[in-house]
Amino acid sequence: MSTTTKTRRNLVLTAESARHPFRATLPPHVLTDELAAPAESLWRLTRDDVRGFATVYVAALAAMLAFIA
Repeated sequence: MSTTTKTRRNLVLTAESARHPFRATLPPHVLTDELAAPAESLWRLTRDDVRGFATVYVAALAAMLAFIA
């Protein structure tokens, strides 16, 4: 029998010093969640968004009809 005892390790590490080694090597500006644009402009629907959606919709519809026919 072994006299050493096994320590129980948690699956979730809550200590800040227990970060992943790769993340610890990154510069601080990479880990920030700040965006240059305000949130309102990120959710605005543009003409390019509508054109892209319509193009994909028509292409998918044409592909489905081609496989059915």
